Amino acid sequence: MSVDIYPLTSKDVPLMESLLTTFGEAFNDRETYTTKRPSQDYLQRLLNSDLFIALAAVKNGEVVGGLAAYELQKFEQERSEIYIYDLAVASVYRRQGIATALIEHLKTIAAERGAYVIFVQADTSIEDQPAIALYTQLGKREDVLHFDIAVEDKPSAG
Repeated sequence: MSVDIYPLTSKDVPLMESLLTTFGEAFNDRETYTTKRPSQDYLQRLLNSDLFIALAAVKNGEVVGGLAAYELQKFEQERSEIYIYDLAVASVYRRQGIATALIEHLKTIAAERGAYVIFVQADTSIEDQPAIALYTQLGKREDVLHFDIAVEDKPSAG
């Protein structure tokens, strides 16, 4: 597997844009990841943030996978944990160890930051079984419920 893993910085906006395309294709959700793309300034600020981590897997100059994660600073102790928000590999490059390589690279970053754990969620749907198998191989499974609570726009002061 000759894939290079790159931590993205504010200078890597084109790679981040390619990663967004890869996420959209891998998740079969191009609308979310491509139709309302953030501006270059926004992506630069995000990539410059100490609390956001983006890794791109590049093969022959092409982004073939990657992950987006957040460092969550805890309040009960002086420590943090890393949450993998998105992780994807283009379908033709799956089962080649790329997702594992991305997580291994993230583990190094997490250790450097003093994080005590990395966590990730996976849908329990049939389509996500390969992800569940990967995460089960790399860590301890916990069955939890996930709830999305909508944030409504505040009425304007009138």
